[in-house]
Amino acid sequence: MDSACTQGDWIRTGDKYRLDAEGYYWQAGRSDDMLKVRGQWVSPVEVESILVAHPAVLECAVVGQEDADGLVKPHAFVALRPEVRAEGLEEALQALAREKLEPYKCPPLGHLLPELAKTATGKIQRCLLRQKRTASRGGNGISHEVGYS
Repeated sequence: MDSACTQGDWIRTGDKYRLDAEGYYWQAGRSDDMLKVRGQWVSPVEVESILVAHPAVLECAVVGQEDADGLVKPHAFVALRPEVRAEGLEEALQALAREKLEPYKCPPLGHLLPELAKTATGKIQRCLLRQKRTASRGGNGISHEVGYS
């Protein structure tokens, strides 16, 4: 096995964990997905878990994107449950994020989509979301889209 992937008898997976006060380990995403926002590390998994707690949200993914000043900001892509209307949801999701997260972790912009693109094994294709975010730069608020183009 490649020595870059191992450390002694251990395999380095790139997964990140945090240990809470009670001694439990919590998976915090992969090291290659972590975002450096305002000098602080942000786990997309943490932000996603807050947004997915909203009853209208089926699934979501958070990716980082540099703004015009070269600063990384988190951006949320949200797939809604089929029976949910998108009207007014931007404010509700942003309020939920502000209530539960530190300000630098709150995604200022996002996209409401009917579904998130996935691989054949069901993993969300974050690279496509990053590309989609780059292509749609310049707008304000959440864009309501019908799919990937």
